[in-house]
Amino acid sequence: MVLKRTLNRNSLLILLLLVLSANYSLYHTTLGIQILPEQPNIIVAASMVDLALISPILFLVWKRKMNWKNLFVGIAGGLILVRYLIPMEYLAPFEAVTWAGFAVEGGLLLLLFLVLVSLFKYMPNIVSSVKRSSLPVIFSFSKAVDQEVKPYPIIRIICSEILMFYYAFASWKKKQQLGPNAFTLHQKSSLIAMQVMLIHATVIEMAGLHWLFHEKSVILSIILLVLNIYTVIFFLGDIQAVRHNPLLVTEEGMYISLGLMKRMEIKWGDVEEVIEAPLVGKRPKYTIEFIARDFEEVKPDVILKLKYPAEATLIMGIKKKYSQVAIRVDEPTRFINVLKEYVK
Repeated sequence: MVLKRTLNRNSLLILLLLVLSANYSLYHTTLGIQILPEQPNIIVAASMVDLALISPILFLVWKRKMNWKNLFVGIAGGLILVRYLIPMEYLAPFEAVTWAGFAVEGGLLLLLFLVLVSLFKYMPNIVSSVKRSSLPVIFSFSKAVDQEVKPYPIIRIICSEILMFYYAFASWKKKQQLGPNAFTLHQKSSLIAMQVMLIHATVIEMAGLHWLFHEKSVILSIILLVLNIYTVIFFLGDIQAVRHNPLLVTEEGMYISLGLMKRMEIKWGDVEEVIEAPLVGKRPKYTIEFIARDFEEVKPDVILKLKYPAEATLIMGIKKKYSQVAIRVDEPTRFINVLKEYVK
């Protein structure tokens, strides 16, 4: 049954690629141009339907994000794609229709600008709230933003980027917050060493690719340079986020994160069972893992089975719900004893 659903999803992606490639070939290959009739308006209209309606529907159904809002945005994007994929000599009778896509996208950009203005307008209040909070910055910042600004997806992405730059550049002089209710996840693993290795590899790749592409394509070399610099900044921020945010136990629950990649708040009342000897093997999709990477396979110390799915925040502020939480800490015995005190 699962295999059948996977095949159905993949068939949608194949159909999408066929639609795009067929329409591209029709207007940008010798054979395609020869097929076009002298009065190609009907063919062009059919291509516009393919690109502005069929393609967005296939993409949204494949991504499982089909709703009226996404479809509206997808149609606008499809109309913009029409202007770039179909030559203007064929598109002239329908030019006014394609401008509607630019109008919609322009309106969305204006809305995005207003949302960003509101975020930075309330930034002083957000910073004050973070300073007053006893929680780690990675949790208190997100909570403060949600209190001041509506949690639009773009806001979550921007907040994720702000946290990355904060940990990469502004956290080096801060001391690690350790205590009786804090448990590190990384000290007995090779996570930091692996991150440093990735930084070294990225720097070498950055130098090599920039030298290789600089003479052939300055724009491409600059794009690759910017992407590699961003990658290095992300790894630095991720290392600092891991170091400064151990698992924190409070009277209400626990706050657990693994760098910038994922974080979660778990209330004690939401925990149904603590599994101390989890089964070895591949864990199901509804299980989120807070396990520091190592050079060899590592197992969780405990798995928390929740009464109902709880929300976790992933990279770029993406929200996803999980029913189980697999955890590995540097002091498993002490951690399990603390869990037994709070989970009855």
